[in-house]
Amino acid sequence: MASDIPAAFQKELTCLVCLNYLLDPVTLGCGHSFCWCCLCVFWDQAEEPARCPVCRQQSEQTNLKTNLLLKNLVSIARNANLFQFLKSEEQWCGTHKEIKEIFCDADKSLLCLLCSQTDEHGDHRHLPTEEAAEEYWERLANQMRSLWEKIQEIDRSLQKNSQGTDSLMFYAYQRGDMMRKVYQMVPPLFQEEEIYYFDGIIKEGQKFYKLIQKRQEEMIGKKTVLRKIYKELMNMCNKPDVELLQELGDKLMRSEAAQLHIPRPLLPELHARPMSGLMDWLNHFKVKISFSNEVSNQHIRVFDDVRSLKYRDDGLYVSLDASPSKYFAAWGTRAFTSGKQYWEVDVDSSWDWAVGVCRDSWLRKFDGLLSDSNRDSFLLVCVKEDNHYRLWATAPTTPLYIQKPVGRVGMFLDFHTGSLSFVDVARRSLIWRYEDGVFTFPVKPFTCTGHL
Repeated sequence: MASDIPAAFQKELTCLVCLNYLLDPVTLGCGHSFCWCCLCVFWDQAEEPARCPVCRQQSEQTNLKTNLLLKNLVSIARNANLFQFLKSEEQWCGTHKEIKEIFCDADKSLLCLLCSQTDEHGDHRHLPTEEAAEEYWERLANQMRSLWEKIQEIDRSLQKNSQGTDSLMFYAYQRGDMMRKVYQMVPPLFQEEEIYYFDGIIKEGQKFYKLIQKRQEEMIGKKTVLRKIYKELMNMCNKPDVELLQELGDKLMRSEAAQLHIPRPLLPELHARPMSGLMDWLNHFKVKISFSNEVSNQHIRVFDDVRSLKYRDDGLYVSLDASPSKYFAAWGTRAFTSGKQYWEVDVDSSWDWAVGVCRDSWLRKFDGLLSDSNRDSFLLVCVKEDNHYRLWATAPTTPLYIQKPVGRVGMFLDFHTGSLSFVDVARRSLIWRYEDGVFTFPVKPFTCTGHL
């Protein structure tokens, strides 16, 4: 970094990780500054909360913005160093004995003004060398941010994909078992050929399982490639300006090409197989439900809680840090304490919805929070995630890999067995059935929606 720039000034513009000029500088709450890319790699490799690499103070903020003041000061220092380099006599044009102050973007060479006007270079894109260097450093910083975000995206996808394998097969086996139990409840409606549905569900789940494993391998392979390219770009941060101008172009093209086709996590969805005679049998127990105690509450967090579900080594937990949303909730006017009841709720116009039954005590203290240990609410929850929908059951919170119902959802409450079943009315299909004996206390119908 030798130049007329004072050494003390250059030190303040140096990353304390890579010891080069700060590239895309960010400043932590403790006041220490680093290259954005260096800090990302440091935090990625650390097995602890995000901390400053120098003073070890924990950083409360990880989504850091560029420090524009430092960035501008680094630019001034870089330009001064480059000018000192170019004006040295050994760097002059050998033909015209002038400073090579022009950069030819076509063949990545430094030219004097006269050389840039020759027939060989006349039609090429030319920039002042200092301006070209700044543009290339900016392109390098932007490409590294883009590449790192893609790597993190793949990490998140790998996590989602791995989460889906075991829970998918759990749901497939559970669904087959649930259908058997429902058929046992209505033996006159049982049709012999439908026994094959049970095996078909398992085979469908196994098929998705293999596809998920294959996609997992594709994502790991892509991540390996992107990390290798990222390391190459980090090495470019050590290069002098002239070498950067000459070598960066090819690496940027390779990086951009590698980011074009990122494997996405699969979203397995089992078919909602119809059950012959199911709706005819359920309609024998149909009751009319009136809802009251309607509330519109911006702090109802059922849906944000489900969207925030994460997997850790110690199991499933619910994050309560999601931003509040506005929803409409209501519950039945009377509680059920015995017998068999069946009712339906229209969910077709909702982007998020939850239907089911709840204990009175949960409703009295209702704040819309959902806990994985909560045994007061037994719900079928539909949440919109990006451009698709996911179904979940609560108590405990369980992902359901089945087609989203369209129109109405039916609920069959059986106090004799202490169970609750959810039905896709249009498809005449079982969605989920809680195990026998999950509750013995009075419950009220419950619904919560976000309307379009």
